[in-house]
Amino acid sequence: MTTRAGFVALIGEPNAGKSTLTNTLVGAKVSIVTHKVQTTRARIRGVAIEGESQIVLVDTPGLFQPKRRLDRAMVAAAWGGAADADVIVLMIEAHRGVSKGVKQILENLEEIGKGRTVVLAINKIDKVPSEGLLQLTREMNQRYDFAETFMISAEKGHGVDDLKKWLAERMPEGPWLYPEDQIADLPLRMIAAEVTREKLTLRLHQELPYQLTVETEHWEERKDGSARIDQLIYVARDGHKGIILGKKGETIKAVSQSARAELEEFLGRKVHLFLQVKVRPNWLEEKERYSEMGLDFRDGNS
Repeated sequence: MTTRAGFVALIGEPNAGKSTLTNTLVGAKVSIVTHKVQTTRARIRGVAIEGESQIVLVDTPGLFQPKRRLDRAMVAAAWGGAADADVIVLMIEAHRGVSKGVKQILENLEEIGKGRTVVLAINKIDKVPSEGLLQLTREMNQRYDFAETFMISAEKGHGVDDLKKWLAERMPEGPWLYPEDQIADLPLRMIAAEVTREKLTLRLHQELPYQLTVETEHWEERKDGSARIDQLIYVARDGHKGIILGKKGETIKAVSQSARAELEEFLGRKVHLFLQVKVRPNWLEEKERYSEMGLDFRDGNS
């Protein structure tokens, strides 16, 4: 049997469902999923297997109008992921249709999509009647020459198997890029940081989650098979530290318990998780923080 392996970039607006689709295709949680927009920062790769094909999924940050340095780095990472892929999947939300953001992405695809296979995945199809879906399909295919259009619900799994089979057949022939049991190419330290950041994002509201980052400072494998994980939560202001700690430390305790439970399930062993909050007013301007997130630090407005 001939083996195949290649890269598939999932692009789209924030909250289009890219992280959920990555997790559904892989069959495990490798990408941070929350109800808040712009939660995916780095290009998290999930590895999905279909028959003799290995599909390496590049789950890019949502494409939006960047304002700050972190925003610019995230958008650059998204387009960089698309430019390196064998197949690009543009995800749009059925109920939002051809939004301003989708039009902007289509414009950029004219250049980046040249010579590449680009497919359309219309997500959250359960939110729109079938005639609306057909109309949306027609309009999108008039705007761009997609190789194929898929109607899916990433959350419920509808149509995902068809998309997976189609992608598997279009991967270039060649040896697999990752061991069979590997589901993501992110270091465990970064996955652990993402899990904690997800729990903080879910627990906290408004602007705060975008003003914080989590780093795994220390990882110790213990003789009893458990792991001790020490993490730092960086925030921009003193006031933010108080919000994360919560009254009598209740918030950080709840976040720690929730993150630890998920990490234990993910790793299949006991985890001792220790969280510390540090105020770094300029962390959004520190090159080192971007390296930890797997993003390029961009000078000025580049």
